[in-house]
Amino acid sequence: METSKAVLVTRRPSNVGYGSRLWNRMVQHKYMYMLAIPGILFFLIFKFVPLWGLMLAFKEYNPYLGFTGSEWVGLKHFNELFSDRNFYIMLRNTFAINIFGLIFMFPMPILLALMLNEVRHEFFKRINQSVVYLPHFLSWVVVASMTFFVLSTDVGIVNKLITDSGGESIPFLSNPNYFWAMITVQNMWKEVGWGTIIFLAAMAGVDPQRYEAAVVDGATRWRQIWHITLPAIRPTIFILLILRLGQMADVGFEQILLMMNPLVSSLAEVFDTYAYTQGILKGQISTGVTVGMFKGVVGFVLVMVSNYVVKKLGHEGIY
Repeated sequence: METSKAVLVTRRPSNVGYGSRLWNRMVQHKYMYMLAIPGILFFLIFKFVPLWGLMLAFKEYNPYLGFTGSEWVGLKHFNELFSDRNFYIMLRNTFAINIFGLIFMFPMPILLALMLNEVRHEFFKRINQSVVYLPHFLSWVVVASMTFFVLSTDVGIVNKLITDSGGESIPFLSNPNYFWAMITVQNMWKEVGWGTIIFLAAMAGVDPQRYEAAVVDGATRWRQIWHITLPAIRPTIFILLILRLGQMADVGFEQILLMMNPLVSSLAEVFDTYAYTQGILKGQISTGVTVGMFKGVVGFVLVMVSNYVVKKLGHEGIY
């Protein structure tokens, strides 16, 4: 009899509905959920609510008629975007800049994190981390100004050194051949240090006993990195790679806008600048929304495909 009562007591909570269990859990951990409120409000206000604005891509938006009163035009703006003579130029420039960043920019935080992780002097390590993190907090206006003072043909330090050595100044800022490389180098200088944070955190989770066992077995530092550190951060690398591929249709608007000039516009015109020109300067809001929706669809497809490929290769994806 006592056993049957115990069974009844243990089974009683299963009869409680899911909503009640969720409410009880929220009450129990109310302070943790209160900490999440600002983040939830941020996503609701700035991520989910603006999704209604995507309907403007299928309407001829008129500010006098409003959101609901504007005429429905279907896929007209998409047809105009795809038939624009600059569409394939923008597509080429956008993917070229992102491929440069994927090849040269993506591995650099991993390499820098590996080097910082090998520094044994704690004070020296923290100083180096602070130095490489600092450029991330500079605005693109400051970075563009610094680039001008370094590479300009008139006052640029590099060209002054070249001319003082007897050479001719090089138009780095106005020669289209240097534009993609210059954008990539700017991104590397500004964001590589900040990108090491996630990889250093992943490396901090490696069990120190694994390194001690490797030392006992006679493994060198290179062997420890190759067989212990890199396998430990491999899931992080693949997740960040998938997320990076999802941004292949997105280029830093502010950076491109500041570095663009008429002489390099053939290699600088991207979807972000096109949306700004059409949607803001020319007042064609629906065209700007169409470009943003196209970028979102491309990013979604790339994330889904890359996640599928990564999971097929036997690694962990983002879901």
